[in-house]
Amino acid sequence: MRIVQFHRPGRGPRTGVVRDGVVYDVTDESGDALTLLLAHRAGAPEPRGVVAGSYAAFDVAPRDEVAHLLMPVFPAEVWGVGVTYKRSAEFRDEDAGTSKGIYDLVYYGARPELFYKGRAAHCAGPNGDGGIRADSTFTAPEPEMAVVVGADGGILGYTLCDDVSAWDIERENPLYLPQSKIFRGCAVIGPTIVTPDEVPDVSALHLRATITRAGQVIFDDNCGVDRMKRTLPELVHALRLNNPIPDGTVLSTGTGIIVTQEQALHEGDVVTIEAAPIGVLRHGMRKLAVDA
Repeated sequence: MRIVQFHRPGRGPRTGVVRDGVVYDVTDESGDALTLLLAHRAGAPEPRGVVAGSYAAFDVAPRDEVAHLLMPVFPAEVWGVGVTYKRSAEFRDEDAGTSKGIYDLVYYGARPELFYKGRAAHCAGPNGDGGIRADSTFTAPEPEMAVVVGADGGILGYTLCDDVSAWDIERENPLYLPQSKIFRGCAVIGPTIVTPDEVPDVSALHLRATITRAGQVIFDDNCGVDRMKRTLPELVHALRLNNPIPDGTVLSTGTGIIVTQEQALHEGDVVTIEAAPIGVLRHGMRKLAVDA
């Protein structure tokens, strides 16, 4: 099952199931997306719903007066995992200067790097805007597969996340990691959640990411999830160890797609991340004001 949430003018957030390019509104049968995910895991049949429109019609810039996609779940917590791909460890160690070697140690260590990314208020959905901190000169996208996790550690579904990060702040000192990772628009989530029964081999997922500036593609790269060193059960276990999480927590699993400083994000850039069967997550970038 492919699940979306969408805004309908005059009615607010709605829950939908996507079938063959058509969105079926299942809100009245199933409630919000998290309720639907939990019911699906418990064995409830897929709701039928009523036709709301084509998926393409909802995949537009968010405005109150038009129907549009929202984040496919409104997470109470979002967490990230770092250095799960060798390429990420190598790049960060080359970039870290006096901290050389700490990322490679994490890559090979028994304990993964986990960090808090915020809650729904810190996040954006499809066609929204990621944030560029007012005090950052090197903000980069980190295109990642993410999992929606239940409080008991069960994986409810798969989605995409751009773990937008101010790398220059982390580079200045690793102790500044929270400021590098947590700010308005620091995570962009979507466009759909795909339930595990639709993804028999998660390692077969392949992500592609581009950055477009003034109509020109300035970055294009891809990476398979099979290059991730750690398993999803390992990451979820580490997240939940002595740390109770609520149902619907989003855990973004790290990136193997690396953007260099020469391709740092600018205001107005468009980031596109795609992975079948989850879909295409597209979003803009906005420079945040000091008081935002």
